[in-house]
Amino acid sequence: MTQPFEKVRALTGMKDILPHESAAWESLEEIVREWLALYGYRNMRTPVLEHTRLFARGIGEVTDIVEKEMYSFRDSLNGEQLTMRPEFTAGMVRATIEHNLLYDRPQRVYCMGPVFRHERPQRGRYRQFHQIDVEALGFTGPDVDAELIVMLARLWQQLGLKDVRLELNSLGQADERAAHRQALVEHLEKHIDVLDEEARRRMHTNPLRVLDTKNPAMQEMADSAPRLFDFLGAESRAHFDGVCTRLQEAGIEYRLNPRLVRGLDYYNLTVFEWVTDRLGAQGTVCGGGRYDGLLELLGGKPAPAVGFAIGMERLLDLWQQSGELPAAVECDVYMVHQGEEAQRKASLLAEELRNVGLRVVVHAGSTGFKSQFKRADASGATVALIIGQDELTSGQVSVKWLRRQDDEARPQQETLPFGDVAETLKTRM
Repeated sequence: MTQPFEKVRALTGMKDILPHESAAWESLEEIVREWLALYGYRNMRTPVLEHTRLFARGIGEVTDIVEKEMYSFRDSLNGEQLTMRPEFTAGMVRATIEHNLLYDRPQRVYCMGPVFRHERPQRGRYRQFHQIDVEALGFTGPDVDAELIVMLARLWQQLGLKDVRLELNSLGQADERAAHRQALVEHLEKHIDVLDEEARRRMHTNPLRVLDTKNPAMQEMADSAPRLFDFLGAESRAHFDGVCTRLQEAGIEYRLNPRLVRGLDYYNLTVFEWVTDRLGAQGTVCGGGRYDGLLELLGGKPAPAVGFAIGMERLLDLWQQSGELPAAVECDVYMVHQGEEAQRKASLLAEELRNVGLRVVVHAGSTGFKSQFKRADASGATVALIIGQDELTSGQVSVKWLRRQDDEARPQQETLPFGDVAETLKTRM
């Protein structure tokens, strides 16, 4: 006797995006592509799987991502250690180096898609989640840093988002961070009695991240710690001042946050986050900054770079809260019919409508008019076209407008000759 198959559910933290939800995703993706095109950014698509050493080298071996969160495994065919990408930047830089993209000019590129981290699922954060990742490769000045931030302000405005705030800091250059690191470690050692286990583990490997603590018992220690900003040299300060001046000229408000760091090792100079109080504890909507040393670190020629990443689930959550999220619409036209001949005619007419760019659903099966109209309304269609025996005899299609049109004087229901339907609806819709 065949054993019943045990029902399979999605893995924890990996969420299905169903048809009634995907309309919002598609709308957001379309808005994002058009927004990025305004600034000259082009799409790059990198593999989901990369060599583990790419992320260990690029992100940093003592980061939470590499230590705890990566989905890594050994390939059973060739023994290579592989990882499902936990972020986009390292893979995009790898592709830039491998294909020599900076040979003749800088590059403005972006990726959109799934990334994977084995962390505790919570609001707006899953084990498979989605990011918009934007990178400007080969640009040195503060103008591009500022442009990225101004770009983001434009996106928030387009989406109607409220209560999204900009926080800004500078991480300086390697020698400045080294001097600050020494002072910071000395400070942490003096306050070792208040450090929790995680902070003690990090104090000699990644002490900057200790300052990013959420532990209330460590806040006073973190507030009194040496500030990296005080260790910046003239060039680093000039770069940061250049960013701030351009943001002020663009009317972008920001808050200087000397404790702002990024969770990845490759950042220098400008770092920023857009944050909100509308998403619970995980309030970061977008984070980014400059990472001038990463190309060389990953085996390429030295080249400057700056970029950011946006969590799409969080962005959709905020968009929904703004009340601007578009409704899920299945089609423009829903074909209602009665009888086999009418159904065949509806299918032929539907092809004519599709030829002029209208999205059409022909009701499947032979249910009654009441059931079909109920389904037509649920589809979000603007108009229902009705074909029954009377319509076949007269050569006229009955047109019922399900959604209000710009011309309020137009009757809710009318008839049109079969031959005029496609061009008439194309013009009106």
